[in-house]
Amino acid sequence: MDTKQLADFLRARREALGAGDVGLPGTGRRRTPGLRREEVARLADISTDYYTRLEQDRAPQPSPGVLRAITRALRLTLDERDHLFRLAGHRPPDRRRSDDHVAPSLLGVLDRLSDVPAQVMTDLGATLVQNDLARAVFGDLTRLRGAAGTMVYRWFTDPRTRAGYPVQDHATESRALVADLRAATVRRDDAQAKDLVKRLLRASPEFEALWRLHSVGVMRSRRKRIQHPEVGLLEFDCQMLVDEERTQILALFSPAAGTPTAERLTLLGSLGPLAAQRSSR
Repeated sequence: MDTKQLADFLRARREALGAGDVGLPGTGRRRTPGLRREEVARLADISTDYYTRLEQDRAPQPSPGVLRAITRALRLTLDERDHLFRLAGHRPPDRRRSDDHVAPSLLGVLDRLSDVPAQVMTDLGATLVQNDLARAVFGDLTRLRGAAGTMVYRWFTDPRTRAGYPVQDHATESRALVADLRAATVRRDDAQAKDLVKRLLRASPEFEALWRLHSVGVMRSRRKRIQHPEVGLLEFDCQMLVDEERTQILALFSPAAGTPTAERLTLLGSLGPLAAQRSSR
């Protein structure tokens, strides 16, 4: 671990970013360039004291999880992420097997979306990052790991996930999720996707029956209805924007015209963290 270079690198990357680059409101003229240390710490969900000690060359070795969080907070490219891992004494994630690095371009778009729920997901349906409204609608899904981190696995194995959707929509949702997974599994052709399918085949007879149909359909746009415990039915027109490698998706949930969803989202936003704690989709 090269603590001196690590400290210098973090400080240089922080000073190169403005508040607007990470979706923070401007606070007028600043005495020093770039983001404040407490802002980076908040974006990375780590303590300000620990991040400060990293920049001052006096912190213990950060874990890979902390490094991934700092990567997103500082909007690092893949090359910069790998450099950060090496400076911290860790092997960089395998680019062929890891899909948890969110492209700065997707994060930049997400930063500017505050009036509609939005989140970045892998093409297997694992949520990597959410804005505040997405957390209020779906709960904080970024802390889920393994197969349980994917929407399709939760849908077929956890009744609490289905409870957040109108019963009459369940069959359509099941077919859409399986068709999308079928396309992603062949497109990726990797161990992670194949393992997810194996787990689902063992866990769910419903999934097994649908999988045998060989339906294929990539999700691009759709109507989605959520039965939220705090504000009732939410109806969205969803758009899926994919990155260049087609491994990550920026999902936008716009309130459906002619429904009270926009007003209910405003109410939901005013509830803040309480709504996110009670919701899990």
